[in-house]
Amino acid sequence: MDLPGGVDRGQTLSGILAQFHPPTTKDFVWGCWGPSLDIGGLSFCLNFITFLVLLGFLLYLAFFFFGLRRTQVVPGKLQNLTEMGIQFVRENIAIPMIGPEGDRFMPLLATLFFAIFFWNIFEVLPGFNFSSNSRIAFPIVMALIAWVTYNAVGISRHGFVGYMKLVLFPPGAPAALLVLLVPIEFITTILIRPITLSVRLWANFMAGHFLLAVFFLGTIALLQGGFLVVFAPFAFVISIVLVGFEIFVSVLQAFIFSILTASYIGGAMAEEH
Repeated sequence: MDLPGGVDRGQTLSGILAQFHPPTTKDFVWGCWGPSLDIGGLSFCLNFITFLVLLGFLLYLAFFFFGLRRTQVVPGKLQNLTEMGIQFVRENIAIPMIGPEGDRFMPLLATLFFAIFFWNIFEVLPGFNFSSNSRIAFPIVMALIAWVTYNAVGISRHGFVGYMKLVLFPPGAPAALLVLLVPIEFITTILIRPITLSVRLWANFMAGHFLLAVFFLGTIALLQGGFLVVFAPFAFVISIVLVGFEIFVSVLQAFIFSILTASYIGGAMAEEH
């Protein structure tokens, strides 16, 4: 079928599809910027992803340094924002999940919340459009920190035997079911928690990157011409909506990771029943 001007619909569609390069897993692989250091078969270097990690870390430090370096009775905008952030973590994560002892763990929980947020938000910033948390290595490191913390707290509070009893023997469980419950509790509490904690964060931002890339690249491809150009505004609107959604997810995933960590710590500190 011919379009006005003698343009063949099939040829136009083929041309548009040729302009569209769908995102792939290669989007998550970045080469080194400069020389690399090889240790034990592993290569260490500065690349785009490690740059984002360092930049997010510096933004985190700057946020607290400039927000709290000269505290005043009547706070300025940045001090007020910083104090509101700390108060949010304390009143919505630390105290509800851990209780009065939650203040002891505020440095860890606030660090997790704000560091994850700063790393996440790069996903929607022009020129970056990538979150380092879409690479599983970084969520795994934070999950292992949470895992070591709550297990160390539990062992310190109850002793190793007492903590294993608390973890592996659910109160009120029939003795006949313990042969099933003990290995299940060990696997889910000791082995699976760091995996689920890290995969939840990683998978959300890997999927988010693909969604944004598909709709923005699709919009560009549709604008190349042909009858499909009428769909470009719809693809662009969806892209903008997804950007707003990713901002929400950036905060939500930082909150979920922090509150689950606090929940695990609170559970490890709980008194035996």
